[in-house]
Amino acid sequence: MGPRGAYAPPAPRRTLTATSADGTALHVETHGPDDAPAVVLVHGWTCSTAFWAPVVRALADGPDGCRVIAYDLRGHGRSPAPGPGGYSTRALADDLAAVLDATLAEGERAVLAGHSMGGMTVVAAADRPSVRERTAAALLCSTGVSRLLAEALVLPLAAGRVRSRLTRSVLGTSAPLGPVTPLGKRVLRYATLGPDAPPAAVDACARIVHACDRRVRAAWGAVLAELDLDVNIRELTAPTAVLVGAADRLTPAVHARRLAARLPDCAGLTELPGLGHMTPVEDPGAVADAVRELVAAHLAAPQATQESPTTSEEQTA
Repeated sequence: MGPRGAYAPPAPRRTLTATSADGTALHVETHGPDDAPAVVLVHGWTCSTAFWAPVVRALADGPDGCRVIAYDLRGHGRSPAPGPGGYSTRALADDLAAVLDATLAEGERAVLAGHSMGGMTVVAAADRPSVRERTAAALLCSTGVSRLLAEALVLPLAAGRVRSRLTRSVLGTSAPLGPVTPLGKRVLRYATLGPDAPPAAVDACARIVHACDRRVRAAWGAVLAELDLDVNIRELTAPTAVLVGAADRLTPAVHARRLAARLPDCAGLTELPGLGHMTPVEDPGAVADAVRELVAAHLAAPQATQESPTTSEEQTA
């Protein structure tokens, strides 16, 4: 059973499959008016398109709704796990490029919003000409691009080799999480959410994270442990806003501040008091507002209606 209530995923207007450079099939959903400004949402490690549910509703609904595009990262949600060698930041960049190819018309640009590993995906793809040409602006939400082990605060230990080594083992474990239980939700709340996160948000996050295949979780955890995308920050030349929860233990605010200082065109840094790592679920309104500000500033007028390219279209609502 997936998230319920306000966190239940909305029915997409359309679903399609985008094929990445190595043949990996990616599940893609679109929401909102076809002729509205485009927003592409990229979720994080162990999550899926379901993670964005309240943000999708906030952005796609209403007379000024955006065309919201969300996809499952490889191995997550309804996108199958890749074969050997299919776990890398290069693959993440390939996947984002493939989704943009499949959903944006010629000459169309979008606002990209990435949470956690999704933000890392946006940075990893920043040196791709095809991605750069299609990026009007970006939001990096609760993310970092290097030193994840050294600066994570999940384990209550002093910074140093021991904490980093133990954090690596947590990221790379393939131990099954099992069913969602009260104890499991308490652990998840401590590690990934702020102290005041509502029970429904904790429950939604737990159901999404527990649904991720444990081998996929471990494979991507190993990639995150070695992450170093510092050289790509200067390639993200589009106006880019940075947002982080002040109580984030996985990617603490030091990462957001570093990004804001190094981005070629930083559009602002927002630190949300009391929020943890799962900002799009903890305060979807704040995340949606940050995206809308970028849309208003950089995609102010709806672009000319064109038939968006798709590959292997599966369903039209």
